[in-house]
Amino acid sequence: MLTAVVASGFLAGRGLSSSASTVPSAAPSASASASASPSPTPSVPTPTPTPESTTKPAEQASPPTHGSGKFAYASTRGPVLGSKGKLRRFKVAVEQGSNEDVTAFAEAVAATLGDPRSWIGGGNVRLQMVAGADKADFTVYLATRDTAGKMCQRGGTNIRINGVPYTSCRTTGQAIINLDRWRLSAKPYLNAKVPLATYRQYVVNHEVGHELGHRHEGCPKAGGPAPVMVQQTLTTRGCVPYAWPRRGNGFLTGPAR
Repeated sequence: MLTAVVASGFLAGRGLSSSASTVPSAAPSASASASASPSPTPSVPTPTPTPESTTKPAEQASPPTHGSGKFAYASTRGPVLGSKGKLRRFKVAVEQGSNEDVTAFAEAVAATLGDPRSWIGGGNVRLQMVAGADKADFTVYLATRDTAGKMCQRGGTNIRINGVPYTSCRTTGQAIINLDRWRLSAKPYLNAKVPLATYRQYVVNHEVGHELGHRHEGCPKAGGPAPVMVQQTLTTRGCVPYAWPRRGNGFLTGPAR
């Protein structure tokens, strides 16, 4: 069972510890409520609508646009994911006031990164979730769009649509997931009627992929599955949505962009 601890302020710049400097933000909201964690169901290039994709689940309710600027950290150390390669340790944190449960988010992140279709499947890297008080190589954050926009300005890619922070991003040591996207998915996935859980797997794999040194890619074959490093939140560039770095026995890659 995962538990959580709370640290003040979102981490600025390259800091990874809870003692990093704080940034002024809105007053704290009530404690986040529990939410169901998505199951890591396989993605398919041409998905068939399911009850999850044809109904409007609770996760798709309008998310809060800003939170407290304080983060709750999952406090249980997980197993080492993968069998070979350099060990990279990560923390998981959720902004207070986002109405998201840190335990559920941590379970979703760990399930995605521990899947053999994810980065560990190639035998080049191992990953391990650690507690908020532990030393880590990077942190996976779930932040409201306003907080994510501020965090992404510090060395990341802050893509806005109509002035609103839209995408998730990565800065050094930080994989930052925009709560709007976590709750609402993105147009290419919605248009293809791909379940929300699959988009969540994609966005975790994509941002952690950046932290592991991977850059954006293009579509290798029109109509085929999109490599995970395609900016699928914005466009699949002629491919169809696909959430995983690996397909079959190897990595699915595209031309550099």
